[in-house]
Amino acid sequence: MVRISVTLVYFECHISFSPTGLESDESCEGLSEASFKDAQGIDSSSQKNNGSVPQENGIKKHRTSLPAPMFSRNNISVWGILKKCIGLELSKITMPIAFNEPLSFLQRITEYMEHTYLINRTSSMSDSIERMRAVAAFAVSAVASQWDRTGKPFNPLLGETYELIREDQGFRIVSEQVSHHPPVSAFHAENLAGDFVFHGSIYPKLKFWGKSVEAEPKGTITLELLKHREAYTWSNPNCCVHNVILGKLWIEQYGTVEIVNHSTGDKCVLNFKPCGMFGKELHKVEGYIQDKSKKKLAVIYGKWTECMWSVDPQAYEAHKKSEKKGDNKKQKNISADGAENDDADDMPEVQETVSVVPGSTLLWRIDSRPAHSSVMYNFTNFAMCLNELEPGMEAVLPHTDCRFRPDIRAMENGNMDEASKEKERLEEKQRAARKERAKRDEEWSTRWFQMGTNPYTGSQDWIYTGGYFNRNYQDLPDIY
Repeated sequence: MVRISVTLVYFECHISFSPTGLESDESCEGLSEASFKDAQGIDSSSQKNNGSVPQENGIKKHRTSLPAPMFSRNNISVWGILKKCIGLELSKITMPIAFNEPLSFLQRITEYMEHTYLINRTSSMSDSIERMRAVAAFAVSAVASQWDRTGKPFNPLLGETYELIREDQGFRIVSEQVSHHPPVSAFHAENLAGDFVFHGSIYPKLKFWGKSVEAEPKGTITLELLKHREAYTWSNPNCCVHNVILGKLWIEQYGTVEIVNHSTGDKCVLNFKPCGMFGKELHKVEGYIQDKSKKKLAVIYGKWTECMWSVDPQAYEAHKKSEKKGDNKKQKNISADGAENDDADDMPEVQETVSVVPGSTLLWRIDSRPAHSSVMYNFTNFAMCLNELEPGMEAVLPHTDCRFRPDIRAMENGNMDEASKEKERLEEKQRAARKERAKRDEEWSTRWFQMGTNPYTGSQDWIYTGGYFNRNYQDLPDIY
């Protein structure tokens, strides 16, 4: 069995938008054994009636597009909003809703589960280095959905929840917005057969640097492989969105990610490379696996937007030396034409696909996106169905589930004016509720998570208390 604990950081959580102007953004404000409390009580017969949709060969079919294409952002300027915020943390900055995408942040973090099969594989792997390869591939794949996703999700309201059950991928997940100031989202996922548990809390930190918005990752990801009695920890790379004021938006991930196996002492160090002067390093990831004596046992390489490979260190070094000789010859012919552009950061040309070293093993390859993805917020197939309200769901889901948020639903349906009005109404309702609690001297009480301690990092984390999938949803707050 596998248990995973995660603290993630995404850049989207703090900025808020409205189509016609500014609006207040109030929503910017030891692993428990409860991990398995619900796992043993999964009722497959009830799941079959949980919003069943047309099936093909016994597999539930999900939608492959949104009800309406995305709203054009071409005529929206954000310079007047952001010009006074250079170097500051973006915690309460507001922008037009046209820069959003029709998902809540709770739904966006669910995309970490898109490549769950990489974790499922580890249960049958007998070699710790092989498992480390799979964990490294999972860590890289988790950021792959951010490629070209320049829209931001809606900030969750306090008490908002989301659940997703994917029988075809063998997992279920529940999340809750547990804090308003600072904004914190907690989630808990598990394999339907009880093979893994995955949970954590997310609180991003953003800064605006004139042309770009940088997300600083905070927190640690913890993965526990119970069958092998192993625990892994790592943190996410930095994320930067370029040209938020002028030019074409583009994203890069950069920084060092260190994955540690606390049981064996093995370590995987991954370098997410910045694009560099000529864009040659754009999207590239390179690293290695070493044992506790610091002997390199394997090299990991590829692109977080494409694929990841593993190969013997000697073969990799020989290949790199050969490539370097060729690059030195090409470098003599390169002229420095491109003067610095003061108006926008030119997006580097995407270089040729990953050059595969002979003898390499493929660890992970990204799935193709739908042909119409570019007009639907650059969603993946997985993201396309996250806000899908299947027949029968209304009778099963709690009324706090973000599928019922009217502003997100209106945006998904292409009604931007209604989406803006509903967003403003929901935030005003949240403000009024907070003032009422203050009058009564009442503290907010979370429903499905409580503050606890991560046993490997010693840091505080929100731990799932169990019971969500028992479907007892009495006394939930009226947030919509």
